[in-house]
Amino acid sequence: MSIMDISKIFSLLQPKEDEEDGCLRLTQAIASDDDKLLAELLSEEQYRQCINSRSGWGIPGTPLRMAAAHGHLRCLEVLLSHGADVDSLDVKAQTPLFTAVSAKHLDCVAALLKAGADPNGSPYNNCSPVMTAAREGDVDILRELLQHGAEVDVRAKVPDWASNTTACRGPLYMSAVYGHLDCFRLLLLHGASPDYNCTEEKMLARVKQPKTVLEMCLKYGCGVEYTQLLIDFGANVFLPTVSTDKSTKQNESVILLLKERVCPKTLMSQTRLAIWKYLAMANKVCAIDCMDIPQVLKNYLKHIT
Repeated sequence: MSIMDISKIFSLLQPKEDEEDGCLRLTQAIASDDDKLLAELLSEEQYRQCINSRSGWGIPGTPLRMAAAHGHLRCLEVLLSHGADVDSLDVKAQTPLFTAVSAKHLDCVAALLKAGADPNGSPYNNCSPVMTAAREGDVDILRELLQHGAEVDVRAKVPDWASNTTACRGPLYMSAVYGHLDCFRLLLLHGASPDYNCTEEKMLARVKQPKTVLEMCLKYGCGVEYTQLLIDFGANVFLPTVSTDKSTKQNESVILLLKERVCPKTLMSQTRLAIWKYLAMANKVCAIDCMDIPQVLKNYLKHIT
């Protein structure tokens, strides 16, 4: 992209002179969380024209982005009711949903998703709401995103020439290395790949030596609970390279992995995996809840002990 192209993009993002005053009034109402004033302003055509305009210092964004960033739910709902673009982008290609997730405003996240926001954020931003929630350990926000169909496995958002060793490290990997076991379990329950957290063969082929989630859990000492969950969800235990020096021989996770390599899975475990793979990728948990089977079996299928 040339400097001329970049300049043109920035010029398009700036509000016109006649919009500046309207933008300022709207942002002032949002900053003070005055939803009544905001609704009053938006009842006039001159202010409605500014509803999707980008303005402000730092990261110019729309009024909806500002409401999401501050967690001002009532203002956010007023903006949505007056036709604000739910997936409008700021100059960093971040949507209001991404902003609400980053700021940890669960109620705003729920409202935006209900209004039709894309749970995956923008394809022009290399991060995603799910990745952010997994990294921060926001299990309630993560659950909200996943229930609205957010992708659990990493997807390529960069050109081939920009690929690197981190390309296939998705939300599952992030939740593990940051020590968020609840998020880790939730991602697996919603169908995250237990091997590479990536199902795109082309993307994996671009990485010289892709590391499985299991191998990274061992490397970072994530704890035996992570290893057990990956095994229970069908991770290939023969993919990771395991060192057996003195220090790792005492590692509980390594012992568990080595044991799994020589001992066949129980019939119950194999049956659970077979049923799990049979279920549609989306709404696996809901599908289990709808089964006409005892609650104890539903809990087992959902890995609830």
